[in-house]
Amino acid sequence: MRLGRIVAGAGVAVGAVAARDLMQKKHALMRNYPVISHARYLLETIGPELRQYIVTGNDEERPFSRDQRSWVYASSKLENNYSGFGTDNDIEHMPGYAIIKHRTFANSLPHDHAEGIGLPSAKVLGGPRGRAKAFRPASVVNISGMSFGSMSANAIKALNEGAKMAGCLQNTGEGGLSSHHRQGGDIILQIGTAYFGCRNPDGTFSLERLKAVVDSAPVRAIEIKLSQGAKPGLGGLLPAAKVTEEISQIRGIPMGQDCASPSRHTAFTDVDSLLDFVELLADETGLPVGIKSAVGEMGFWDELTTRMATEDRGVDFVTIDGGEGGTGASPRVFADSVALPFRMAFARVYATFAAAGLADDVTFIGSGKLGLPDNAVVAFALGADMVSVAREAMLSIGCIQSQKCHTDRCPTGVATQDPWLAHGLDPASKAVRCSQYIQTLRKELVKISESVGVAHPGLITPDDIDILNGDYEARSLRDSYGYLDGWGNLGARLAEEITELMAPGGSRPESGSIEQGEGEKPLGQDTEIT
Repeated sequence: MRLGRIVAGAGVAVGAVAARDLMQKKHALMRNYPVISHARYLLETIGPELRQYIVTGNDEERPFSRDQRSWVYASSKLENNYSGFGTDNDIEHMPGYAIIKHRTFANSLPHDHAEGIGLPSAKVLGGPRGRAKAFRPASVVNISGMSFGSMSANAIKALNEGAKMAGCLQNTGEGGLSSHHRQGGDIILQIGTAYFGCRNPDGTFSLERLKAVVDSAPVRAIEIKLSQGAKPGLGGLLPAAKVTEEISQIRGIPMGQDCASPSRHTAFTDVDSLLDFVELLADETGLPVGIKSAVGEMGFWDELTTRMATEDRGVDFVTIDGGEGGTGASPRVFADSVALPFRMAFARVYATFAAAGLADDVTFIGSGKLGLPDNAVVAFALGADMVSVAREAMLSIGCIQSQKCHTDRCPTGVATQDPWLAHGLDPASKAVRCSQYIQTLRKELVKISESVGVAHPGLITPDDIDILNGDYEARSLRDSYGYLDGWGNLGARLAEEITELMAPGGSRPESGSIEQGEGEKPLGQDTEIT
């Protein structure tokens, strides 16, 4: 009798927990897997001890370590993202480790010098080529291309609404502009090899359909995707089973048939015709037009910069995606062994533009694990003007790095089309977290800039970073990547403009300490999202 009451009581308790989990909207994992998901949070709580004594260290997990994921999670919730007791990175013996060199004496900048201004790009996108709709991006941190289809509807909604809150741009990815991208956030429309959303029935490019899409939403720029870091030179396949009626309408593809994305474009076949295509899109829409590419052989870049230096045609921006970048699905060999990693890839491409005297005329965007402050700072020092974040933004809205993107079984509803799994992700609450992550990253970049003694991360130069080779040698970023004097630096006019924009009137007395950062809050104080 007594045992029966205990069992009944336990059943009621479990039922109550299950009901609570199903009703709450804060945690997608609990909503999709009531009761049993609590085991994951218990294990996460004692994770440091388990890893320290049994499994791995905080920096041994890939592609994002526990420390990196914890920083994104804490930042997205406005929790304490500080750490104690000192670094656990093996900086004394780790080749390739980047060290940011702070300045002891520099022009004084107030702690709040970016308050109310944000962190805009140092360059006007499309300005040098006189595009009709040229603009200065309000944020140097933007959301990278992730397609609806690869990502769930709720995830796309959360990211776009988060972009609106943070005042940044969201790239559609090559899957086309869906209704879920229309939550008020500004858009970069990506055009891939299959021309989803702007194609004729036979799969060729349709200018009229492109113009209709551009006119229907707050599209601020167009990005032509040549290749992607995680699967360069490789087409894709969307199985017929995943081609829903909604995806069919958005992408302009028939239902009931496999949808193959070719590995190459058909609207152009070489650099000459690519530039014609760029100018056609810019003339017809008035928008800045750029390209996204992974980096392999350099012949393409040499010809592109040669033509841009001598002809009245050119791209407005270049997005370089490192080989360490992410994707929903890719053959292992492409993810592991095709395309250069970001730093080397970006440095080679930037050098071709700098050598041709074009560095100040093009906006450079970096992509590939740059949603972490230290990686982003190195990108800016190499010459990037903005960074695009994808997986870090996914982490901010609930991704737990389960690495099941290619199976359609994402447990938190981020990278799936399964209705049950996707329903666990509440767009409204996750949008807030996405926005808070982006804003926190920008604040970290401002704090690092202040430490270096400049007003904006775009003013950090290759001489402000050292690359360690164990505990016996360090070389500047400039020497490590063969940059000539002036490379990686903004031109004098651009530097003056962004300094005045960030700190009107120049330097002035400090109004607060750098140490009074957003992350310095008592442990356990979360900002509730209801």
